[in-house]
Amino acid sequence: MDVTSKLDAALSSMIGDGGSNVLGLGAIVFKEGEEIYGGFFGRRHIAPDKPVERNTRFRIASVSKIFTMIGVMQAVERGLIDLDVDVSRYLGFRLRNPHFPDEPITARMLASHTSTLRDGDRYSLPPDCSLEEFFLPEGAHFATVDKNYFEYCNLNYGVLGTMLERVSGERFDRYMKANVLEPLELRADYVVGNLDGKSYEALGALYRKNGAAWTAQVDDYEAQPAPETISIDGRCYNLKDYRVGSNATIFSPAGGLRISFEELSHFLRMILNGGVYKKRRLLRAESLEKMMMPQWIYDGANGDPYDVMFNYGLGVYGIEGDGRARLCRTRAVDLIGHGGEAYGLISGLYFERGTRNGAAFMINGTALPLEKATGAIGSHYIWEERVMEPVLDGGGNDWTD
Repeated sequence: MDVTSKLDAALSSMIGDGGSNVLGLGAIVFKEGEEIYGGFFGRRHIAPDKPVERNTRFRIASVSKIFTMIGVMQAVERGLIDLDVDVSRYLGFRLRNPHFPDEPITARMLASHTSTLRDGDRYSLPPDCSLEEFFLPEGAHFATVDKNYFEYCNLNYGVLGTMLERVSGERFDRYMKANVLEPLELRADYVVGNLDGKSYEALGALYRKNGAAWTAQVDDYEAQPAPETISIDGRCYNLKDYRVGSNATIFSPAGGLRISFEELSHFLRMILNGGVYKKRRLLRAESLEKMMMPQWIYDGANGDPYDVMFNYGLGVYGIEGDGRARLCRTRAVDLIGHGGEAYGLISGLYFERGTRNGAAFMINGTALPLEKATGAIGSHYIWEERVMEPVLDGGGNDWTD
């Protein structure tokens, strides 16, 4: 069976309203630096009914962190950010865990989730608030563990996004457009109202199953929001009033990028080509290598790996092909990348280090609740395994043979 037939059969079988099926999904696969497969199935929207297509875009959740780190590493290359100095220097206020007041928090610690920051019941504050307000009263959003303890925390990336604003003088979404998205020929955006017409029309909603019905969670708009506006906690804010450098959490650097499958292929191509897209270098190869190097490795007691993140670099983590988080029964393929899960979406962007092989996928709704979706191979969700195993199980030494 050829690659297309094999993956079409595996992925199309996932569409359905019950069991471990999903509402809609798409995947792209690269081998030796070139795309060898793109498949798109199910629905991106229920009423009105719209199919998942190559240009369908979804809110990709935590895969957004890889994009944010590309922007941060660009700033590192330009000398605007040092990964190992106190981030208070960039933020304009003193950021310290009050339990460890003499321990500076660095960008490296934020990027690798070893900053001792922790999430509360929200990841963003309205644009008329400052980032500093997240940490009031004193001690809010800080764990009582010392540095080098891993606690996955979306707020880390809100702080990194605010740092980018402070050092560049640009709003986070505009910085990312100019330095990461547009050089990759992406129309992706963090602000739904700022998508162009075709990009907005391709936007899909994210769903959860509520009894027998699929219920939209986000991006189910009756009409496109006005440009330069953003909604937080049900209230609409005008971004023209936003003060750059005050609170980039409003753009959700940790998870808020709306991106299409086609655009993911551009990003993956750049990663697999060592930071180059169409002869344009976005990042030095050595900077990508720094992102991939583990900054934290689980030793059984130094953090919570969530059963999948047993080592974490800068915006990416590694998956051992024969470890607890493996995604394939028959082949031990070591992967690097990031997964995403929010509002019913399951996503992933992974590549095999030392090769030019990789894959990315997005699922916009699962029929089973997460707690009933344990994988059959390892510790990932069953849907991640059902997408990635046929990609990895090539029956030989290369993907999809």
